Amino acid sequence: MPPRRNPSLRQRRLGAELRRIREASALRGPQLARILDIDVSQVSQMESGRIGVSRQRLRDIANACKCLNEPLIDALGNMTQDRTKGWWEEYRGLLPSVFLESAEHEDFASGTLKVWTSAFLPGLLQTSDYANGMFSRRIPRLTADEIDLHTGFRTQRRNMLLRSPQKRLEAYVHESSLLTRFGGTEALRDQLRRMIDDSFRDNISIRVVPFNVHTHPGPIESIIYSFGKVPELDTVEMESSRGPIFFDAPSELASYRAIFDRIEKAALTEEDSRNMIHDTVRTLKD
Repeated sequence: MPPRRNPSLRQRRLGAELRRIREASALRGPQLARILDIDVSQVSQMESGRIGVSRQRLRDIANACKCLNEPLIDALGNMTQDRTKGWWEEYRGLLPSVFLESAEHEDFASGTLKVWTSAFLPGLLQTSDYANGMFSRRIPRLTADEIDLHTGFRTQRRNMLLRSPQKRLEAYVHESSLLTRFGGTEALRDQLRRMIDDSFRDNISIRVVPFNVHTHPGPIESIIYSFGKVPELDTVEMESSRGPIFFDAPSELASYRAIFDRIEKAALTEEDSRNMIHDTVRTLKD
């Protein structure tokens, strides 16, 4: 089978973990290839996600690299067996592939998703009108059909979260995002009312970081931190207008965990946050 031209996010992540396992053992690619009795090009293709890896081959690599992290090896073994086609595949060819990876990232998460936004409200909580208002501000301008596609895709991401009770969303938003009007004042009012309703859901927590905190606790960028089946498979997604950017190096994950700890300490309680959102709806002027 020829190498994959465009490995999925999950396939690339599996390859990245294989590379980390090899590098931790101080083995170089040619050395691992000799131990496994394969061509050296296969090592680089496995580590880039361009060719598949069987569960047995994964075990052979772990043994060659003296990797004793059984929970990680088991989690990676499950990834080698996953042949599921995600719901986002129905959008392939209609939206740029890079945007589909946000849905794949959310699907890959095994438990909690932590979200931080300061310029706009989280995509996973957005109403159709609010999302439509955001996409209509793109430059170059999107066509009406393209706006509908992006909005529908974002709505489906939200729906999939609500249908997955095993997943929990912890959303942290800066107070400034409660006042940013995408789609107009009425769209923002409806959006904030939706957030109040969502805040009562068992698997959704919404907390606001107010203006009057001593210092701004988080980055300017919007970020999503997802927890994997084992800590090594946590992932950070940074949103951008050109598509998501993903981080998974151990040092990066530790840095973003510290950022979320700081944000959590600065945020209001869920009840106080709900009251602030309610007051914002009440005082919004056209």
